[in-house]
Formats: sequence, C-alpha cells, structure tokens
Amino acid sequence: MKTKGNTILLSGGGSGIGLALAQRWHDAGNTVIVTGRNAAKLEAAVAGRANLHAMPLDVTDPDAIAAFAQEVIAKFPALNILVNNAGIMPFEAIDAERDLTDAETTIVTNLLGPIRLTDALVDHLAAASDSAIVNVTSGLAFVPLPKAPTYSATKAALHSYTQALRVQLEGKVEVIELVPPAVRTELTPGQSTREGYMPLDAFADEVMTLLAVGPTPAEILVQNVLPLRNAEADGAVAERLAFLKTL
Repeated sequence: MKTKGNTILLSGGGSGIGLALAQRWHDAGNTVIVTGRNAAKLEAAVAGRANLHAMPLDVTDPDAIAAFAQEVIAKFPALNILVNNAGIMPFEAIDAERDLTDAETTIVTNLLGPIRLTDALVDHLAAASDSAIVNVTSGLAFVPLPKAPTYSATKAALHSYTQALRVQLEGKVEVIELVPPAVRTELTPGQSTREGYMPLDAFADEVMTLLAVGPTPAEILVQNVLPLRNAEADGAVAERLAFLKTL
C-alpha cells in the first residue's frame, strides 16, 4: 500500500482510531474522506486540513451506502483505498433471555456495514491503480472479551471475511487487516483514560510505521496486540480469556 498520493475513504473517522489515522494519512500527503453519523464531529475532524473531507454516512442503512458510493466516486474519482473502521462495542449480559436490539445493531454496524460498503465500491477499486481495502478488526477477534460477546464475534467474522476477500481480490486489490489492541478511545465509556490501554497516539504512530514497510504486511499488528493475536499458537487462549474475564 502506498503511503502517500492516495485518495482514502475511511468510515468512522470522526473520533478515536479513525480520526487519528485519517489525520496522519492526510498529513503524509493523501486526500482523505471521513464518514460517520455525527456531522458535527466530522466537521471538527477536518477543520484546518484542506485535503481532509467530511461526508456523513450511516453504515447501518444499505440504501444510504449505495447512494453514498455513487456520490463519493463522482466527487473523488481517484478514490483507491477503502478503510472499514466504523464500529460499536456495547457490553451485553447473555446469561438470560434479553432484548437483542444491541446485538443486532452491532452485527449490522460492525459486519454488514463493511461488507456492504466494500461491495458498493469493489468494482471501482478493482479498476483503480494501487488500490487497497483495510478492514479494522480487533485483538478480540482471537480471544473474546466476555462482556462484549457480539462485538468480539463480529470482529472474528470480519477477520475471516477479510481472509477470503484477500484471496478473491488477489492481483486486483490489496487487502489488509488492521488489528488494534485495547486503545484509549471512547469506544466504551471511560476507555480513553483506562490504565493499561494503549495511548491512541502511540497506537496510530506504530500503525503508520508498519504500513510503511514494503511489502505491506497482510496483518498490521502492533506489539500490544500480539498476546491476543498469537494466543492460539501460544496455547494460551484459556489463560488470556480468563484475564479478559476480569476486565
């Protein structure tokens, strides 16, 4: 993946990991379009950066995604990179019958959203030069956080989907998986100040360094995520699941 001269579409770019990466990509010499549901956050994200653009999008709405894809291609025909980053992480008790609204919304946002947005743009990307799709999963794809079961399951599914997508798009579109550890963002309440979580700037800086490696790794793995990513290979899933149970 090229480090500059790209036109990058990044979902969930109004805050957190998405915002940090969008601003770094912009400052490295790329045109970046950030999406999200909160127009005010998007406008704040792009303020003062001429080649950072805001385009609101609700990734839970399939009709909106289809219309958005046509609009963004028309406005930015040089678009060559899609970053599927938008996601939500509700905590859920699943030990008794419950209202499944949170679980269903999580699946639509975290899994169907990337699938639909990729589908809407894949023909354009396949025809573009130096094109890439970056799917943001999680270390929890490999060892689940018990109190976020549906989130963890959607990230495991997106990991699997990304592997299949990489095979099918070989020679057409580069497919990269970005696997964050626990990072200090507002993905969950209080997470941005939680001890033991990776500082957002340190995470984003390490990601940019890894993306600059040639050839680009299929999986972008900062050091902090390796205990979860390698848990199965290390024979440590039960141990690391027991630790996550305490969080």
